[in-house]
Amino acid sequence: MQYGGAMPPTSPSTAVGDAVSRRFATGRQFEIRRGDALAVVTELAAGLRLFSRNGVQFTESYGDDQISPGATGITLAPWANRVEDGVWYLNGKKQQLDVTEVSRNNASHGLLRNSSYALVAEDEFSVTLEAVIFPQHGYPFLARHQVRYEIDAELALRVSQTFINDSESPAPFVLGAHPYFRIGDVPPEETVLTVHARTRLVTDERLIPRSAVPVEGDFDLSGGRNVGSLDLDSAYLDLAFDDGVARHTLSAPDGRTVTLEQDSNCTHVHVFVTDTFPGRSKAVALEPMTGPANAFNSDEGPRWVEPREAFTMNWGIVAVP
Repeated sequence: MQYGGAMPPTSPSTAVGDAVSRRFATGRQFEIRRGDALAVVTELAAGLRLFSRNGVQFTESYGDDQISPGATGITLAPWANRVEDGVWYLNGKKQQLDVTEVSRNNASHGLLRNSSYALVAEDEFSVTLEAVIFPQHGYPFLARHQVRYEIDAELALRVSQTFINDSESPAPFVLGAHPYFRIGDVPPEETVLTVHARTRLVTDERLIPRSAVPVEGDFDLSGGRNVGSLDLDSAYLDLAFDDGVARHTLSAPDGRTVTLEQDSNCTHVHVFVTDTFPGRSKAVALEPMTGPANAFNSDEGPRWVEPREAFTMNWGIVAVP
């Protein structure tokens, strides 16, 4: 099966330490399989490089010598999306994060995007990775981000992201993930995207939220919208949860679908439809998040975890090949 590079990643069982990891720009590749389902997880950013069913690719991927284009598949901590100017205040004291999105002068996508995650546990159907967030300028907390991927008995991919506070004081965070979706070789313009939400965030030219408004008009995806007509970079909230789960679906004319599921700890989903993804006329990112962009400076605020306590968000991918 081809998905980005000329050959599939090496599985953990055949990896030989750092020598093999260096063959891949995203480090060691962890394969988990169950039935006809395959997931490939990367050492770098605990990213999802691939999810497929019966040989059909349901996420965007990339080559062995590439890092994830457009942040595809990476996990995000201790914040998702952006912090305006990289500045926020802790007990009245200014905190200055590194500005990593220079074009918009924002701190973007957390502190672990370029970090290696250590293997914590693996078995036939799952793998768990973890990275440490060390105290640093702009974020004076010691914490861990643990990510577990599992293919369940129904052949869905289930992901748990846990923020663990090892500090002596409460620590703020927003967790998120950045998967891009596709349905095999179906042209993106022929797919339909459905998202059920009542509210969206309105951003300025730097993609910082400035207000919240009801979902309507061109932003209303509840009835399904053709991806070819979309150009979106917008966060949605007040999602339609059914038994604690919200679902957002990309569908093809032949009936195949791929659905992002997120639990009620993921209060937001960011929808990004772009024509800048390499080799694709359109690409669709659906990003589960526990809070909005610039949460560290918003009235809604980030979540906080007490010392030596933890918080977990859950999301998953259900594909009908």
